[in-house]
Order: sequence, then C-alpha cells, then structure tokens
Amino acid sequence: MGTVRRILDLDPETDARIEALAARKGQAVAAVVADAVELLDSIIEMDVPDVQEDIRRLEEFERTGVAVPGGEVKAWIDSWGTIKELPRPQPRKVI
Repeated sequence: MGTVRRILDLDPETDARIEALAARKGQAVAAVVADAVELLDSIIEMDVPDVQEDIRRLEEFERTGVAVPGGEVKAWIDSWGTIKELPRPQPRKVI
C-alpha cells in the first residue's frame, strides 16, 4: 500500500503526546496516528450521533454505578502493542 503525505498543525502538547506514545510503543508516529484513527472510527459513528444510546448508557450508569474508570481505559489503550499489554479493564461499581 502506498502512502500519502499530510501536513497537520498540532499544538505542542498533542505533538509531544504522539511522539511519546510512538516511542513507548516502538512504532513510527504515522503508525500511532493510523491506529488512533482506526480506533476512533471503530467506536464512534461520526455521521450519525446516537444521542438516545448515550442517554441510555448514562441512565444505566446512574442506576447501577457500574463503569470502567477513564484512567484505567487510558492505561489499557496505552499498553496496546507493548510487551506489558494490560488486560481489558472490567466494569465495576464506582459510585
């Protein structure tokens, strides 16, 4: 597969985060960005926001208090492709 060159204007903090993530994963920056886009595309339907689904999930959380803390999700995602890949975090009562 060929490549396409794109020039992106990023704030310094985002650029540093991408560089650090690439270094941590031992990957090229382009590979990290491609993985991020693929992940985003797989979890968010950008063309049709599903507000009703968001409301349903919020109501379920408010009823049960069961969730996965955001920090655990971030740590799990950051570990992908590393030799210390974490297991998928499990939902639990957080409130």
